[in-house]
Amino acid sequence: MSRREDPQQTYREFTDAVNMKPAELTRWLETDESKHVGWHKPGTKGGESVGHDSGRRIVDLLRRKRDQLTAADYKHMRKVVGYVHRHLAQRPSGDVRDTRWRWSLMNWGHDPLKS
Repeated sequence: MSRREDPQQTYREFTDAVNMKPAELTRWLETDESKHVGWHKPGTKGGESVGHDSGRRIVDLLRRKRDQLTAADYKHMRKVVGYVHRHLAQRPSGDVRDTRWRWSLMNWGHDPLKS
């Protein structure tokens, strides 16, 4: 098993990347800002963004016990970790408090303003 496929390593990296609690992320996903950022798959006019959909799945993953997680869940966790790391590397200069960059990260469960 490669390091990337190690469930314990994946879970640690996921819980490090996702710094929002389930209730906090749920509240965020209900905001207009959350619903208006992110990439939409072609052919999904007016539909939910990929990040918003991921946020709902992250809430579910955080609320489940580890022994209930599937291979597909771990695959999504790796996707979340990759997104958060890539997006953090693209941090814009200046105050990011009210930026689409931050809002997009928050859809993926990471608030860059939290320490």
